[in-house]
Amino acid sequence: MKKKIVLIGAGSTSFGPSMFTDLYLSKILDGSTIILHDIDKEKLEIIYELLTIENEVRNNKFIIERTKNRRKALKDADFIINSIEVGNRIELWRQDYKIPRNYGSTQVLGENGGPGGMFHSFRVIPPIIEIVKDVEKICPNAFFINFSNPMSRVCLAIKRSTNLNFIGLCHEIHSLEHHIPLIFNNKLGDIRMIVAGLNHFGFLLSLEDLNSGKNLLPKFNAKAMDYFKNHEDRFEFSELTFKVFEKFGYFPHAGDNHMGEYLQFAEEFTKKQDMIDWIDRTDDENQGIYQRVLRYYKRLIKGRYPKKGMLSRSPSGERAIPIIEALLTDANSYENSVNIPNDALIENLPRDLVIEVPVRVDKNGVHGIKIGSMPRNIAALLRIEATIQDLCVEAILQKSRDLAITALALDPNVGSFKRAEKIFEEMTELQKDYLPTFK
Repeated sequence: MKKKIVLIGAGSTSFGPSMFTDLYLSKILDGSTIILHDIDKEKLEIIYELLTIENEVRNNKFIIERTKNRRKALKDADFIINSIEVGNRIELWRQDYKIPRNYGSTQVLGENGGPGGMFHSFRVIPPIIEIVKDVEKICPNAFFINFSNPMSRVCLAIKRSTNLNFIGLCHEIHSLEHHIPLIFNNKLGDIRMIVAGLNHFGFLLSLEDLNSGKNLLPKFNAKAMDYFKNHEDRFEFSELTFKVFEKFGYFPHAGDNHMGEYLQFAEEFTKKQDMIDWIDRTDDENQGIYQRVLRYYKRLIKGRYPKKGMLSRSPSGERAIPIIEALLTDANSYENSVNIPNDALIENLPRDLVIEVPVRVDKNGVHGIKIGSMPRNIAALLRIEATIQDLCVEAILQKSRDLAITALALDPNVGSFKRAEKIFEEMTELQKDYLPTFK
């Protein structure tokens, strides 16, 4: 099916290769036009030239275009995939982590939650709002897929700013998908899990063997602690995960570093050096991907581009292209984890919230699986973060300094107006080139 797919932030070498791999593996999208859009001209040109030769390797499967002009890119778009970041992601992330802790914040990681996640939101949400408002004007019927973090807050801002049909996608669920068959010694057939909550803050609520209809959750709960302690990973399922599972009775899927961003007690069960090492590892991985792209680009310039091309022959595991295919083919497919507006899917969380739940995808759209009420203790945890997200997004939309400081002060990892004001003043001066003007 010939569609127009716009990749916003296409110059991102950490995001691009996986998305391009999935596009080229798709048979349904043959003949489509792929528009590469980025504001970084140099990176955009590198990706465009590489994709052009990859397209030739595959008999010109797509029409490939690039532009820095967003309005031109969006004209007549059917699908838009957004993955923008603002500034030097890792450099700013290090500031997001370090500065609040200098003032006594107990935050861990500082990417999506805590005061670090707040400033990440302050930077990235305003340009994304500009993008989605352009989408609403230029191609209002397009389907918008967001990959940018902080996922829940970005998606909530989109929900409050437009009437677009949108979802948010995160690959954090992949780890649990990998481990569950191993817990059962790979003796499972088709299984269906229900993991629900907020992005990076969801819990395994159900596990069903689709062949027998058997409820596997009691067996999982009995095996999980021993299994994950034997497969402990300081960046993933470790001491914090085990404590939350023990105290709350439901297994959290995101792992220590990500889940810990939302919990005041996370610092008790995580190590500072592990968080610093995770940021360093992310930097190393991104640099590795970037250097690989540059190596292929240099080979292209020298006329020695490999005949087999650069892209993998296996799916990346990201779900954007499979979801697009399911929308186009009326597949009625099941996706384990998608960020969508709540609209009473989880009854004891605010309706005006973006949640992460399983969905079904058909020609009429993406339909969340109704969860009903979350367990009370889990809902209590989630509502705290929901309140912070509410204030954070409103501070950005209203450009309100008072709301921004209030959101910081109420965050469990700040807990003080005095501390919040000091963090706000230093961070807004340090990152003034990337932040909105709060009034």
